[in-house]
Amino acid sequence: MSKKVWTTDQIPPQSEKIAVVTGANSGLGFYTSRALAAKGAKVIMACRNLEKGEQARLRIMAEGVPVEPEVWKLDLASLESVRAFAQKFAGSGHQLDLLINNAGLMAIPYSRTEDGFEMQFGVNHLGHFALTALLWPHLTSASPSRVIQVSSLAHYMGKIRFEDLHWEKGYRKWGAYGMSKLANLLFVHELANKLSETGKKVTAAAAHPGYADTELQAKGSRMKGSRLGAGSFKLVNRLVAQSAEMGALPSLYAATAEEVEQGAYFGPGGFLKLHGMPVADSPSPTLVNSEVSGKLWSVSEQLTGILFSV
Repeated sequence: MSKKVWTTDQIPPQSEKIAVVTGANSGLGFYTSRALAAKGAKVIMACRNLEKGEQARLRIMAEGVPVEPEVWKLDLASLESVRAFAQKFAGSGHQLDLLINNAGLMAIPYSRTEDGFEMQFGVNHLGHFALTALLWPHLTSASPSRVIQVSSLAHYMGKIRFEDLHWEKGYRKWGAYGMSKLANLLFVHELANKLSETGKKVTAAAAHPGYADTELQAKGSRMKGSRLGAGSFKLVNRLVAQSAEMGALPSLYAATAEEVEQGAYFGPGGFLKLHGMPVADSPSPTLVNSEVSGKLWSVSEQLTGILFSV
C-alpha cells in the first residue's frame, strides 16, 4: 500500500453488514462507528456506559445514516459482561461481518478487573480475546468476515511478563500499557497463523492510530484526581496530536479495504508514524513472534476459562 490519500469516501458500501465496535461512544470508536454507519452497516456500539453510548448514537443518527445503530452494554473488565453480550448477540440472529476491538485504557493507576486481572491487560487484551472467542461462530458463519484489533506504537516498549502478568510486583503504568498493546498484536499474529492453517475466510488484522486526540490520554490523570495532569495532556494533544477522526482511518482501512491480507497491520504514514493517511506498517519482529504468541494464546485461554478453537 503506497502513501496515497485514503479517506472514508473510499470505504465501499457496507449495506447488509453487521459490525460490532467496542468503545464506540467516544474517540476512535465513535468515528469508526459513524463511518461504517454512513456506508450502510448495521453498527452495534458496544459501550460500558450506556448513557454516553446513547448520546453518541444520537449524534450519528443526526447525520442521517441509512441504518440506525444500536447501543449494547459491554464492560470488558468483566467476563460476565462479555458473556452476556455474546449471549445477546447469539439470540439476535445476526451474522457478524466486522468485529472491531477498539476499546482500551492507557497508563492508569493500578487496579484490577472484576475477575482479578490487572486492569489494562484485562480490558485491552483478555476482554477482547474472550469477546472474539465467544463471537467466533458468528464470524465464521458470515465469512468472509474480519476481526480488527486496535493496538499502539506503545507495543515497542512492551514485554509479556509471563511470570507476573498482573503486575503484582513493581507496577509501572506505561509498562503495563505497552504490554497490553503488545498482547493485542500477538493475539492477531497467532489468530492469523491459525486461520492460515484452516483456510477459513476470516481475516485478522491490526491497526494503530499514531498519536490521536482522544480521551484516552487524560483518563489516568482524571482517575488520580489530577486536573493539572489531565489539562497538560489536553494541551499536548492540541499541539501534537491528529484528530480522532484521522486516527480512526487505519482501523477503517483494515476493516473495509479490499487488499487487506491475513495478519496485516496499518497505521499513519506521516512523521514518526504519528500522523497521516493509513499505510501498511510492521510491528517489532523481535517482540511479535510465533513462540510468544502461541504461549500467550494458551495463557489467555487459561485465564479467561474460554477455549478458543479457530
